[in-house]
Amino acid sequence: MRTAITAPGAPAAIGPYSPAIRAGHLLFISGQIPVDPATGTLVTGDITAQTEQAMRNVGALLKAAGAGFEHVVRTTVFLADLGEFAAMNAAYARFVVDPPPARATVQVARLPRDVKIEIDAIAVLP
Repeated sequence: MRTAITAPGAPAAIGPYSPAIRAGHLLFISGQIPVDPATGTLVTGDITAQTEQAMRNVGALLKAAGAGFEHVVRTTVFLADLGEFAAMNAAYARFVVDPPPARATVQVARLPRDVKIEIDAIAVLP
């Protein structure tokens, strides 16, 4: 059985997808970009600010599913510029817990709305 998960603290989907899907004890969080859910506007600025907002959006969806970052087992980070890896990594590290989840980080040619970062996640729910 699949259940869509949404959260007031995370942006609504802007296409034919769910912000997150619960399937049994697994939660699959769609890629989150640095959109402020209160205003619907992009968080502009450096990679640190954008990473923090994307992670807050992931966190809101985790919370809505009854979980937290301690339940995340896998993330994928999509960066527009791998030259910003160190700054992204420092901001990302402030959200994850030990042991950190498995992760892939890739540079992509372009991201939605020309943001610098997008992050998706998989969590095992309690």
